[in-house]
Amino acid sequence: MTIAGCLRTLAWIAAVPFMATMAHADELRVYRAPPVPQVYAFHNDDYTVRVRQPGGAWHDLYEYRVRVDWDNPQSASMVYFDFEGPVEIEILKNNGYFDRVTAAPLSSAAKLSRAGDRVVVRLAKPESFSLQFDDDRLHNLHILTGKPPVFTDGRGATRTFGPGVHMPPAGSAAFPVQSGDRIHLEGGAILLGAFDLNGVHDVKISGRGLLYDPGRAIDLNRSNDIAIEDLILVNTEREAGARFLNVRNSRNVEVRNVAAFTAGKWADGINISTSQHVGIDNAYLRTSDDAVVVYAVTDCPICKPALPPIGSPGDQGSTDTFDIRVTNSRIWNDVAHALYVGHFGDLEAPRTIRDIVFDNIDIANLDEDDPDWEGAMAIFSGDRTLIRNVTFSNIRVDRIEEGKLIHIVAGNNPRYNKAAGRGVDGVTLRNIRYTGRGMPSNSVIRGLSRDTAVKNVRIEKLEIAGRRVHSAAQGSIEAGPFVEGVIFR
Repeated sequence: MTIAGCLRTLAWIAAVPFMATMAHADELRVYRAPPVPQVYAFHNDDYTVRVRQPGGAWHDLYEYRVRVDWDNPQSASMVYFDFEGPVEIEILKNNGYFDRVTAAPLSSAAKLSRAGDRVVVRLAKPESFSLQFDDDRLHNLHILTGKPPVFTDGRGATRTFGPGVHMPPAGSAAFPVQSGDRIHLEGGAILLGAFDLNGVHDVKISGRGLLYDPGRAIDLNRSNDIAIEDLILVNTEREAGARFLNVRNSRNVEVRNVAAFTAGKWADGINISTSQHVGIDNAYLRTSDDAVVVYAVTDCPICKPALPPIGSPGDQGSTDTFDIRVTNSRIWNDVAHALYVGHFGDLEAPRTIRDIVFDNIDIANLDEDDPDWEGAMAIFSGDRTLIRNVTFSNIRVDRIEEGKLIHIVAGNNPRYNKAAGRGVDGVTLRNIRYTGRGMPSNSVIRGLSRDTAVKNVRIEKLEIAGRRVHSAAQGSIEAGPFVEGVIFR
């Protein structure tokens, strides 16, 4: 039998109700990888990792290979498990000696100690973070943890992907999804395919399974009332534009407790456009393009096949982008922006992006060498798009390898825009803390003309390298021309 035949034999989808389970105190759940030949290729032997409850038995974890950094693709590692109550993690670095180990982001509560050639990590509660040995950022170990997930069946049929390898139907790259579906991935499930949520409503996809190298993992277009929880994506660099989540022309989308690794060209983490009422909470993203980006174009410029435009604002409800919330998340950018608003728009139907909130976010690392597209926190108004009321609050930036802390521009970039934007009006940066590590270039706030200006920027409690910033000059911010009302508080 061929490998594909073996995988199809091992893959099973049981259409049975999934009973609710409750997480108990001091619970530990580990998820074993299925013992089939193809999964061995997903393994990285850089580290041996195991976990236990204090004083309990050790449980081996499967060390997945994750590809990182499209500029110079490398293999890092990832393990995952879920727990309630304290746990201990023990890590053996298998190749070479090391002098020190550090956690990222710096806000991590993980307690590190060393016992000979091993590192012990103690966690009191779940969090996702990375360990760097001697500051090696391309071969580091990502540790993903959460509370044991609870899944309660709602209306409609439920499909469960159990532990094992699963492939989409023959001839398809995606698993089918219908309105009303409740789809659950048990820990240890590995799906070698994507989910296409085009034109569906009332769908929930949840569970601690992996989507391994599916390309564009989850696409939403003209879809409403969607929930995505607890999933993990691992993509390689084989496909350009291989993002974790595309949200287009959709409403009422909630994404919680997810993790994603992307390594290809244009491989954003989460891409949101012409959509409303979208919430992203507790995401862990390591990406080779923008981590979270908010656009105003109805199609997907790099998607193949292209998504059809849906007309001018008002044709099928508002096609502006508004009420987008990204909270309690951790980001590592190997390329491009961490948090980005703007860029593409529709010239024939000028749109507005408004009421966007980024709150309580750690940016562990940022790297981008193209001055036009740098920024841990970035806004660009082009293609006749108007951007209003954007808030960045409680943002912690650990290191900028190359790039800018703040990049707010109303302009017209000939490489990607066909017309100037209509400006930026109303930006708040509140409680922003940057360590000063790395080699950043100056931040920029700049307009193009009276009609393409940046207005009403409030900077409240900006701290760089431990010092409070009270002016543009103190913060190495180049402000102007066509900038009105930059206020420091």
